[in-house]
Amino acid sequence: MKPETVARAERLLGGRAASWTRVESRGWARNEHWTLVLDGGPRAFAKSAWLEPSVTWMRQEREVYERLSGPFMPQLLGWEDGERPLLVLEDLTEGARFPPPWRPGDVDAVLATLEQLGAARVEELPPFPDSWPQWTAVADDPAPFLSLGIASPAWLEAALPALLAAESKAPFSGSGVIHGDVRSDNLCIRGDRAVLVDWNHARRGNPAFDVAAWLPSLTLEGGPQPDDVADAEIVRFAVPIAGYFAAHAGLPPQEGAPLVRGFQLAQLRIALPWACSVLGIAPPDR
Repeated sequence: MKPETVARAERLLGGRAASWTRVESRGWARNEHWTLVLDGGPRAFAKSAWLEPSVTWMRQEREVYERLSGPFMPQLLGWEDGERPLLVLEDLTEGARFPPPWRPGDVDAVLATLEQLGAARVEELPPFPDSWPQWTAVADDPAPFLSLGIASPAWLEAALPALLAAESKAPFSGSGVIHGDVRSDNLCIRGDRAVLVDWNHARRGNPAFDVAAWLPSLTLEGGPQPDDVADAEIVRFAVPIAGYFAAHAGLPPQEGAPLVRGFQLAQLRIALPWACSVLGIAPPDR
């Protein structure tokens, strides 16, 4: 029996699928993914969502596809809203690699794609906030962070003034486009370039944010250390990125992404020492 998502994608594309394959998600949200090969037509990638926050994210992603296009993203082929929104995109799986492992040249390919994206100008995208109070959230309620067991209350009390000051000075605003969620499960390598997917967090802002946010997961997957990639502008986001993971890793799981807290904690174990090194303060004491 033909899956409902495949049948809906056929109606959107105006063709019949000769074959279809279920794709296991590499991401953290509970979405349904299929690749389709249409009779005499294109290959397509279809995904549907039914749980929050994924439903809202998919609607946001569709808005980005209507405002932005370029070689750094797949083409939008179709959209259907409803209780289970459906997004149909150009299929990127054929002839693509999905790191890890990270091969020689892959990091440079991602950096080149992010540079090209950062040079785009799309006024219709919402701006990234001028401030991003992640360590402020930890200061207001330290219990979730301290429950992770990676730092003592004494360390947090001593480190917070420097962390809060650095966070307040990070230059988030800008005129470039940022993807907002660069990780290996949101990109592929095709030839000598990288293509990004999952665009629901795209904003106008400082493109250096994208690189800084990517580096902890890159290191976690066997790639270079953050300091081996980051330049002086990227380094300014080390503290806010660590703050994001510090503010979120200890929170209860999300129904739509139940495993993401563990991934956030793993990235925090890389991002927090990086932030401390940038500030010249002692790393966590446990």
